Amino acid sequence: MNEFDRSAAPRAAPASDHEPRHDQPAGPRAWPAHDHAARRGRVRGDDLLLVTDPVSVRYLSGFTGTNGQLLVAPDADADRLITDDRYRERAALEAPDLDLIRTRDPAGAALDAVTGAGAAGARLAVEADHLTWAAARDLLDRAQERGVEVEPTTDRVSDHRRIKDDAEIARLAEACAITERSLAWLVAEVVAPGRSERGLARDLERRFVDDGADGVAFPSIVASGPNAAVPHHEPGERTLRPGDVLTIDCGALVDGYHADHTRTVAVGHLDGWLTEIHQVVMAAQAAGRAAVVAGAAAKDVDQAARSVIDDAGYGERFVHGTGHGVGLEIHEAPAVGQGSAGRLLGGMALTVEPGIYLPGLGGVRIEDTLVVAADGPARHLTDSPRDLVVIEAAGPVR
Repeated sequence: MNEFDRSAAPRAAPASDHEPRHDQPAGPRAWPAHDHAARRGRVRGDDLLLVTDPVSVRYLSGFTGTNGQLLVAPDADADRLITDDRYRERAALEAPDLDLIRTRDPAGAALDAVTGAGAAGARLAVEADHLTWAAARDLLDRAQERGVEVEPTTDRVSDHRRIKDDAEIARLAEACAITERSLAWLVAEVVAPGRSERGLARDLERRFVDDGADGVAFPSIVASGPNAAVPHHEPGERTLRPGDVLTIDCGALVDGYHADHTRTVAVGHLDGWLTEIHQVVMAAQAAGRAAVVAGAAAKDVDQAARSVIDDAGYGERFVHGTGHGVGLEIHEAPAVGQGSAGRLLGGMALTVEPGIYLPGLGGVRIEDTLVVAADGPARHLTDSPRDLVVIEAAGPVR
C-alpha cells in the first residue's frame, strides 16, 4: 500500500477515538543530549553578554520558563541564569549547570555583575534586536548612572543558531517524521468530500500528539478550493467539494523544534489548470531542493525554483520567498528569497516551498524541510511522494 493509498484500508475512526501509534519506540526518546555549555562557549567574548530572547536563552541553557535571561561571562564559571522564584525548580531541572539569580530585575542583576568583583571592565553587551525601546532606555539610563558602557549586539547568538548540531537535527527529524506520517494518514484515510477545513485541521493536529509530538509547530493551514489561493489561509467551515484543490501546510513540535511540510491534492476530479500548475510547482521545488548545497547563495536557491515558475508564465503568482530556516522557531535564519544575503552552510535546516496562487481558483504549494550537508546533496527530513493525488470516495488515484 503506498503512502497515500486508502483503498485497501478501512476508514479511520472519529478523531476522539484515535489511538497512539504502537510501532514507535517506547520509553525515553533516544536523542543526543544538548551541550549548552559548548554553545555558550561559542558566543562567549571578553564582555558580559545579557541574553533576553527566550529562544536564545533556551538554546544556550535549556531553560524554557517564560521569564528567563542569561548572563554569559568571559569566565564560564560566572555564567548565570536569571529568573524569579516561580521557576526555581524548573531552572534546577532544565539548567542544572548554571547558578541562579532570582530577581524580577534582570537589568539590575546584569549591571551588578558588570560592576562586581571579577567582571571584565564596565561593559555590558545586550541583544539590540530583542529589547523593547522602553527596556533599552531604562537600561541605558541606569547604566549611565553606574558608569557602565552598554554595547548593542545583533546576531551574536542567532548566527550560531543557524547551524544545527546533532542534538537539534535529531529532534527536527522526529518532528518531521511525525508530520509526514500524520499528513499521509490524513490524506489516505480522512480527506473526503464533505469534510470541513477546520475539522481536518483538528484531526491532523490531534494525530500529531497521538503519534508523539508535544504539540503543533504552528496552526495548520488547510485551504480548499479558492481558499488555496491564499498562502496563509486560516481553516474555516468550508467543506470539500468535488473539483477542489486542497493544500495542507503543517508541522509537529518536538522538544521545542518545529517541522514544516506541505502537500497539495485534488478532491473528486482533476481540472486541467490544476494539473498544469502542480507540474510546474513540482518541477520548481525539485530545482530548489537540488540547489540546496553548502556554499550556495541563499538567493540562488530561490532563483532555481523561481525561474521554473517564471518560464512557465506564472511568475507573478509566486508571491513569497522559496524558503526559510527552521529550528527552535518556525521562521528563522536563513531566509531563502530574492533579496536574501549570505550562503548556505552545512548544518543549516531550511524549507523549500515554491507555490503558484490563482485568485478565485486555488493554488499549489509543495514544501519539504532539508538539512544542508557539509558536502553533497542535502538530507531530506520530509520526502513523501509529491505527485498529484486525486481523492475519490473509493480511494485516491494518481
